[in-house]
Amino acid sequence: MRKYNFLSFILLGITLASCNETKKGENTLFTFDISKFKEQYQPQEAIELGISNPNSKAVDSIIYYVNDKKLASKKGLDKLTFELKDQKLGYQNLKALVYYEGENSEATARVELVSNIQPKLLKYTIINTYPHDKASFTEGLEFYKDTLYESTGQNGKSYFRKYDYKTGKVYKQVDLDKKYFGEGITFLNDKMYQLTWQEKTGFIYDAKTLKLEKTFAYDKDIEGWGMTNDGKYIYQTDKTEKIWKMDPNTQKMIDYINVYSGNSKIKAINELEWINGKIYTNVWQKDAIAVVNPVNGAVEGILDMSGLRKLINATPEDVLNGIAYNPKTKTIFVTGKNWDKMFEIKVSE
Repeated sequence: MRKYNFLSFILLGITLASCNETKKGENTLFTFDISKFKEQYQPQEAIELGISNPNSKAVDSIIYYVNDKKLASKKGLDKLTFELKDQKLGYQNLKALVYYEGENSEATARVELVSNIQPKLLKYTIINTYPHDKASFTEGLEFYKDTLYESTGQNGKSYFRKYDYKTGKVYKQVDLDKKYFGEGITFLNDKMYQLTWQEKTGFIYDAKTLKLEKTFAYDKDIEGWGMTNDGKYIYQTDKTEKIWKMDPNTQKMIDYINVYSGNSKIKAINELEWINGKIYTNVWQKDAIAVVNPVNGAVEGILDMSGLRKLINATPEDVLNGIAYNPKTKTIFVTGKNWDKMFEIKVSE
């Protein structure tokens, strides 16, 4: 068993072999020649795309597509070598538009692209331990101008607050309407953005006054979970393996990545934090943090946080959730839902 498969157990407790179900097109006139297809590929590999023509039609040309993006055109039944190095991880939906005898027909198939990165098992050192409000159902945690902000969930109990993390003293708290289940937050361009869980509603606040400036609707049919930003774009999770990329000016989703640890898809990624060009993310119901490459979705490192369980007064249902990077101290703060403590840590290989 490869090392990254072992590390994937820390994140998920998953079945290692992802069932790919390479799909043949419904069209019976032409199909992809899948005789040499594998269930899973890695980015350094290539796929030879070709079409089976069992009825011996006179084929003029074929246009090949991946994920609805045109790859190339070929004359007759010429094959195409499809390099995978620039594709995002996840399923690659293949399509061939076949032109023959004055007509055209489609063939479809799909393959799964998985990560070729072996995640490193990272270590952490506890620098400080601070009190944490055990009544806080933590959903988001972030520093803004040296002050810690936290958002919480639960209908009728959701709020966000700014406070002194050393003492727990609350400077200001804003309660959400009872119909909303609060989720992740992030600060960008002197605005605070906040998600709600299943209400498909987000909020934008003035970061200085915390006054609500705008309410927006999600432009995708997704749930709202965690949030972070890279200084230009916002990233958010939706309970799946996806991390969405949002334009903060329009609140529209412009892209996404799929998170993979080796050949395993990592679902239910939750709270996010952008740290030195990587995305740190909690995995829901797991005492682990994954370090994700924001370009391709590959998990590059894993923090096993299960040791913190011995240091808190919490039930198994009180899951790890909450990551905040303090750029001033260059340390990371972590806590969980209804935890009585928050930990300041430093991470190393």
